[in-house]
Amino acid sequence: MDVRRAGERYRGGDPAAGIDTRHAFSFGPHYDPDNLRFGPLIACNEERLAPGAGFDEHPHSHTEIVTWVIEGELTHRDSAGHESLVRPGDVQRLGAAGGVRHVERNDADGPLVFVQMWLAPAEPGGDPSYEIVRGIADSTPYAVPEAGALLHVRRLRAGERTAVPDAPRVYVHVVRGDVRLDGEELEAGDAARITDAKDVEAVGVTGAELLVWVFTPAAD
Repeated sequence: MDVRRAGERYRGGDPAAGIDTRHAFSFGPHYDPDNLRFGPLIACNEERLAPGAGFDEHPHSHTEIVTWVIEGELTHRDSAGHESLVRPGDVQRLGAAGGVRHVERNDADGPLVFVQMWLAPAEPGGDPSYEIVRGIADSTPYAVPEAGALLHVRRLRAGERTAVPDAPRVYVHVVRGDVRLDGEELEAGDAARITDAKDVEAVGVTGAELLVWVFTPAAD
């Protein structure tokens, strides 16, 4: 298990424009050849947008983009004609495929915090796709078959335990709270990259929320 702390993330964004970004993987000018990806996961960015701030229309291709809002409300618009407000508890996926452009903004009065995760699909090209699932439950994993991935959401009370799925590769991101994972204590923003996960358990030290990605062998 490889634990990466929140304070080790690469800082980015544009603070003067109200954008604070924290990258878990090599990204843009923060090039690290030893930290390019974990399975199909090529980015896990924590984004903080001030009211009125956002990312103007920009392109993506050959990427599955999954977004989880922690606080606030994210405005999404894309060139395929989709427009949504993404709130805490919702999972949004934009399949960039052969190419798509989108806008992401904080049009609300309060702060916006979200985690955005990029996955490399097994096959490039195709037509863009979009999906939003409202109020996803802990018991219902969200599948991204294009990248051979399953996203599990785990919400824990203090002292509550949950099993981490056995799998060749598992990525655990702590959204909020403190947890104990296989003897390691993790705080909000920390993440663990687990290879050959077996009988791993997460315990809530406080109330906590986790995003747990499970990758199949084909996704490697």
